[in-house]
Amino acid sequence: MKTLSTSLNTEDDPRWAAVVARDPRADGQFVYAVKTTGIYCRPSSLARLPKPQNVEFFDTAEDAEAAGYRPSKRASKDQTEVAAQHAATVAAACRQIEASDSLPALNDLAETAGLSAFHFHRVFKAATGLTPKGYAAAHRSRRVRQRLADGSSVTEALYDAGFNSNSRFYEAADQVLGMKPGDFRSAGQNNDIRFAVGQCSLGAILVAQSERGICAILLGHDPHQLVCDLQDQFRRANLIGADTEFEQLIARVVGFIEAPAIGLDLPLDVRGTAFQERVWQALREIPVGSTASYADIALRIGSPKAVRAVAQACGANSLAVAIPCHRVVRSDGNLSGYRWGVERKRELLEREGKPRQ
Repeated sequence: MKTLSTSLNTEDDPRWAAVVARDPRADGQFVYAVKTTGIYCRPSSLARLPKPQNVEFFDTAEDAEAAGYRPSKRASKDQTEVAAQHAATVAAACRQIEASDSLPALNDLAETAGLSAFHFHRVFKAATGLTPKGYAAAHRSRRVRQRLADGSSVTEALYDAGFNSNSRFYEAADQVLGMKPGDFRSAGQNNDIRFAVGQCSLGAILVAQSERGICAILLGHDPHQLVCDLQDQFRRANLIGADTEFEQLIARVVGFIEAPAIGLDLPLDVRGTAFQERVWQALREIPVGSTASYADIALRIGSPKAVRAVAQACGANSLAVAIPCHRVVRSDGNLSGYRWGVERKRELLEREGKPRQ
């Protein structure tokens, strides 16, 4: 009777219907395990269907493995095929989002992809590191930046990027651009940026601050080149040389470089793409004295395949030590490139490995 009851319960379970139909929309929502073989499969697996009384359902593959089940022999092949399908599905969804004047409804995106809304949302975020809504916002921000940089008027840029009204755009402008739209269009014109150049044990250092916070920490051998780099970054901003008060700020940064254990708690004006900012936030979460690989960071931000993009985001960081890209190493532990030189990277890591005095 127990076997009969189990069979009836399984056949009444809507998950069993998905297994029988090998419904790909159920993938990611659960796995089923077979008691007689000790294996588990995804719902759309092409493996021979087991008897209902031998089936056990689990929310995740990890749960099935914790219960003693192992993946089927088809698992590796299945996962490769699924990954390829997901990549194509997400790419098509991204094109659909980019071609739309407004964000398509989640259910519409999922229906086009042939997945449930829940599973599509999970697949999309795993592939891009962003939700569909987040991707649409990042794309819209990128379009605004490109149009303003190309010389378009603010009105042309905001409507081309999908903002339905001036008020909605100006409400989001500070977050999207880091400044007023007109100022961004004029390469930072009307923005005051105070800066100072000093010396530390790693060579010349430049620290710059906008109204929002520290916007640049540059390292190098030539102080003049550092100033030129700042001018290139903020071509039309009002660059103001340091006064006594600001020199105290640069002294704090130098102090942190010399003794990392003291920490550096300063407001930052972080300006990058949505992906870059996610990478930079992950870097700031690496503890002093620790390192992480590019693959580790890609995994932490939910984009495990974006290792190369993570490395590029590290190279684009203009806030040395404050956003500690020097703590990112290769998977084998060896040092890789560093915007301000591998020797500086090695020295920073050696200092951070020393116990606090």
